[in-house]
Amino acid sequence: MKKIKMIGLSVVILCIIGYIYYYLTLPAINIHSAGFWFFMIVGFIVLTIAIGISSFNGHETNPKGLPKNMFFKLCGLITCGLVVVFIIGSLLSSPIINASKYQKLINISEGDFNQDIEQLSYKEIPILDKDSATLLGSRKMGSIVEYVSQFEVANDYTQINYQGTPVRVTPLKYGSFFKWITNNKNGIPAYMKINMANQDTELVKLKEGMKYSHAEHFGRNINRYIRFKYPTYIFDTLNFEIDDNGTPYYICPVKDFSIGLFGGQTIRNVVLVNAITGETIDYKINEVPQWIDRVYNAELLISYYDYYGTLKHGYLNSIFSQKDALQTTDGYNYIVLNDDVWVYTGVTSVGGDESNVGFVIMNQRTAETRYYPVSGAEEYSAMSSAEGQVQHLGYTATFPLLLNIAGEPTYFISLKDEAGLVKKYAMVNIEKYQTVAIGDTVSECEKTYIAMLKTNGITVPDTTSLPTITGNITKIAEAVSDGNSHYYIMVNGSDSIFDVLVGENINIIKYNVGDTVTFSYTEGASVNTVLDIK
Repeated sequence: MKKIKMIGLSVVILCIIGYIYYYLTLPAINIHSAGFWFFMIVGFIVLTIAIGISSFNGHETNPKGLPKNMFFKLCGLITCGLVVVFIIGSLLSSPIINASKYQKLINISEGDFNQDIEQLSYKEIPILDKDSATLLGSRKMGSIVEYVSQFEVANDYTQINYQGTPVRVTPLKYGSFFKWITNNKNGIPAYMKINMANQDTELVKLKEGMKYSHAEHFGRNINRYIRFKYPTYIFDTLNFEIDDNGTPYYICPVKDFSIGLFGGQTIRNVVLVNAITGETIDYKINEVPQWIDRVYNAELLISYYDYYGTLKHGYLNSIFSQKDALQTTDGYNYIVLNDDVWVYTGVTSVGGDESNVGFVIMNQRTAETRYYPVSGAEEYSAMSSAEGQVQHLGYTATFPLLLNIAGEPTYFISLKDEAGLVKKYAMVNIEKYQTVAIGDTVSECEKTYIAMLKTNGITVPDTTSLPTITGNITKIAEAVSDGNSHYYIMVNGSDSIFDVLVGENINIIKYNVGDTVTFSYTEGASVNTVLDIK
């Protein structure tokens, strides 16, 4: 009886240890999960050691009278078997012996730049990178007295397309474990929303707090919550997003593996979690709602193209001769097309020269990939060119954004000071990268850039194709944004608001309510940007 109790106690202790390990690490119960194999291997190692210690102490471990070390040997064999299967499975899943399968993970179509990538209005061009958005979010949080002592800003800052405008969103988080104890009953009360085009930063307060997030503990931690609801799902990186009504959700892509046990990662379906209520919806990948922007993470999409570009002639060619081998450049950015967020990155030869042979854009919701054979400067070369124009100011360049300016593929770059604030803007022609324009505003930079294109003999569209409006001024409001004076004007016959940058259109100060005015402008999501006053 004593021996049986010892065995039972050992099993109970091991089960408790195993549960604690599972609770903390949250591996999926799925043979395609490396975490699950590690969990099993560690579990059998611990069990083998426990039985070995019991045997060496003279305890009978088999109540049926089998040889004393039979359980020890059996557990040892199972442990070794698991390790061998894991190693073989990893090898059989690798590109070394599956190069052609990896190379065909995505289908790539060749796109038409001017047809696919239309020129954006100023209100649709993101001028901030994540670091700048983080700085703005922290400053905004410091001004909110009611929250600053209890909450901090989380570091998610997911870039999404919200009602036609590029924004980054991130939830708040509890300042510490003790502040979680104090506030978790009501949940996290707000999230931060930063307009990437005009730097407007808003703390969006919720009627009911978020109960599920990375900042929660125990069962309400978002990772633990979805693990216990979907124990066999292998989740990719979770993304914080908001729907068109501003409701916060976590987007939880579910991995699938099409090559061996661990290779050929793709996304099978998406679990949508309401951050306030915890309600979940499981979508198949082809049924994901349009408002969701981040299903495939940027690194996964880029790895797809790298497999496609480097494995055309097999794995050995990608290592040695590297014939026809292409790869993506270091770094990427995001562009918005047709209400979807696409990852942009350049394509260069594996030889590592400082020029691109083209670029690709990849849809983060559908994984659709388009290649554009536009040769020119590599992104970091363009960044260096932009920094060289303002080297006396010591500004640093952000990673370029791909834009269509006057029908020309163009790098758009924000230039930041030492404090991380955007001070100037640059446009660099991808094909003729000696063409570098600098401006204090986006519109000023564009005007300078177009003038330089004309000087270099490049035909650009006539600005007379821009929409115009004539009417009597009904309202005028003055505001200062990022140190620049703006007039916001409404005219009769239109419900639109027209944004006039005073520094570029100084004649606007001559106009009053009731005067007749004619604008040429570009359309934006909420405000139209005036380019010229007739």
